[in-house]
Amino acid sequence: MSGHSKWATTKHKKGAKDKARAKVFAKLIRQVEVAAREGGGDINANATLRTMYAKARDSSVPLDTIERAIKRGTGELEGVRYESVTYEGYAPGGVALIVETLTDNRNRTGAEMRNVFSRNGGSMAEPGAVSWQFERRGILTFPRELDEDQLMEAALDAGADDLSDAGDHWRVTCAPQDLHGVREALEALGITAVSADPSLEPTQTVPVTDEAEAKKVLRLMDAIDDLDDVQDVHANFDMPDEILASYEG
Repeated sequence: MSGHSKWATTKHKKGAKDKARAKVFAKLIRQVEVAAREGGGDINANATLRTMYAKARDSSVPLDTIERAIKRGTGELEGVRYESVTYEGYAPGGVALIVETLTDNRNRTGAEMRNVFSRNGGSMAEPGAVSWQFERRGILTFPRELDEDQLMEAALDAGADDLSDAGDHWRVTCAPQDLHGVREALEALGITAVSADPSLEPTQTVPVTDEAEAKKVLRLMDAIDDLDDVQDVHANFDMPDEILASYEG
């Protein structure tokens, strides 16, 4: 498993616990609202909304808050109109980054992004410069205590592509459009995912073994992730677990 995948999982676990919980909620609500606007408010007919709805519920966003976000998206309630803007760039060491945002002011978000990259030793790139190094995937994580062979068999039968050992959990990957179906099929068997998210996965990775440089990469990613309009940060680094553990500590 790439170091970025472990970073993403650690960030997910922290999100529901730390003082930025309200910020996590705000990001999830925005994702629900945009999904409803782009594909309609029917969860059964809108696969993206169904995924975002489940993601919000997994993070304990109140049901009435989610329902209001859906109504804002469909126009039943007045709300701010967000647009999806993706930024690409490089972290120290040549690590490729893709940043996904939802913004109501493209100029403000672009200026904030340039400032964060510049202050943290990174550089922004033209659209398409690094996106070819990533592919969209569905990612599900499961408790480590589950039996590997049984989970593998059930996941493949449900339509997943692979299962991998991610240290403190099992990691199942699938095509993004199959994410909800795989999750539902496994839940029908009594196998509940810890998380289930669409993600951008690197098709090739950049090794980062120097601790000082690794921490520069992680600090840049955290600084980007702290921006209000940022929904997700994807990177193609691969660094030793001990460096990640040291940074988390």
